[in-house]
Amino acid sequence: MIKVYDAGDITEAHIVCGLLQANGIEAHVGGHYLQGGVGELAAQGFASVLVAIAQAVEARALIEDYEQGDIQL
Repeated sequence: MIKVYDAGDITEAHIVCGLLQANGIEAHVGGHYLQGGVGELAAQGFASVLVAIAQAVEARALIEDYEQGDIQL
């Protein structure tokens, strides 16, 4: 698997993962257990979305559309 998206938090990672899955791309959210690893402070930069290498180009295209607001959730 390859990382195709670094999310701001675990919630955003799940939104993007769901978008990919809804479009037939098998996706996985990484960083669940690292999110709160720094105690009381919010951890950032740990939540990511991973896909199979063969689907990375398609996934990145969908993510680009999502970031530009071309996809309504």
